[in-house]
Amino acid sequence: MRQIVLDTETTGLEASQGHRIIEIGCVELVNRRLTGNHYHQYINPEREVDQGAIEVHGITNEFLKDKPVFARIAEEFMEFVTGAELVIHNAAFDIGFLNAELQRLDGSLPDVDTVCTVVDSLTMARKKHPGQRNTLDALCTRYMVDNSQRDLHGALLDAEILADVYLAMTGGQTTFALSDQDGDGEGGGRSGEGIRRLASGRQPLPVTGVSEAEIAAHEAQLEAIAASSGGKVLWRELYG
Repeated sequence: MRQIVLDTETTGLEASQGHRIIEIGCVELVNRRLTGNHYHQYINPEREVDQGAIEVHGITNEFLKDKPVFARIAEEFMEFVTGAELVIHNAAFDIGFLNAELQRLDGSLPDVDTVCTVVDSLTMARKKHPGQRNTLDALCTRYMVDNSQRDLHGALLDAEILADVYLAMTGGQTTFALSDQDGDGEGGGRSGEGIRRLASGRQPLPVTGVSEAEIAAHEAQLEAIAASSGGKVLWRELYG
């Protein structure tokens, strides 16, 4: 099975209000293994990026000025994804934006969800974890996926992180096909050379012991919980 884990960044929140895609990031899974093949492209949206959106992803109008417009990259993108199963977190958002971009063209390309099947990892997470937060960051915490470099949203990094989360959520991680090569960071197309997780050069986190004061504070908190709950303290039931 060929799956494409996909994410986009946009100029704003609503495609119906004329907002546009400014970045597409995709990573490929074949038989639940990351192949290293990916698609990444920044796009000139031919309009201003909302300030609120810039605060989320950090992609400025100045940065996008020399990037290709969507019409120039549409065929290459569609060639990369056609026939695959797309895995997207909050799929309605990204599919809505992609279809809006495709519909601006001359009609030569179909809507993306007519040539791909779509799996919404947000819907899947809500079914598995009802009543809990199911943002990508929350899922990273739940499934112990490294998102330490995710200070700002970025389509390619978010797609890679989502691939980790999806594999963990649906039965476990398998194998990465990574290389020491990065893209140029400004635009892109497709590559079979693999991608390098931005966090790969991070030093191991230090392990810090628990102090006596922290143990005492923990015990005091358990006593307070016991006093207010009639002695029902789950921590003590589980760990004594």
